[in-house]
Amino acid sequence: MVAIRIIPHMSIPIRVRRLPHGEGLPLPAYATGGAAGMDLLAAVGEPVTIEPGKRALIPTGLAIALPPGYELQIRPRSGLALRHGIVLPNSPGTIDEDYRGELQVIVLNAGDAPFVVERGARIAQAVLAPVVRARWHEVENLDDTARGSGGFGSTGTLSGGTAHGAGGMPNGG
Repeated sequence: MVAIRIIPHMSIPIRVRRLPHGEGLPLPAYATGGAAGMDLLAAVGEPVTIEPGKRALIPTGLAIALPPGYELQIRPRSGLALRHGIVLPNSPGTIDEDYRGELQVIVLNAGDAPFVVERGARIAQAVLAPVVRARWHEVENLDDTARGSGGFGSTGTLSGGTAHGAGGMPNGG
């Protein structure tokens, strides 16, 4: 019999400063007990219309101080992407632990109709994540793998590897 140990959610404090244009809006919050991301709200003074193919920088009215060893990832909301084509072009955006300016979200309208961002709209989600720092070690050669230097679609798009295209690679390489 395998024992499964359930680890409760960790809670990491984040210091937050509400800016004047963020007054009256709730702080970022998890929508459900199992949510990984906290909703970020638009702190716009007036509605912002984003035309198809255009982008806008949407303020949240918040500045934060992350604890050392953490980043805040800014991600799109799936419902906005599916229903309206609203995406974040640099997703996930990274807020570094030493950034102290306002949290702002770059929003792109990839849909086919104008999209209006109202005050208090849930425009993105934020996921707190630990950061592991890399240390580079330069070498003359790298170990061989089955994949080798194949990239950009070299493993194909169909399971089982049955469809082959350009260069003998699955689905056109």
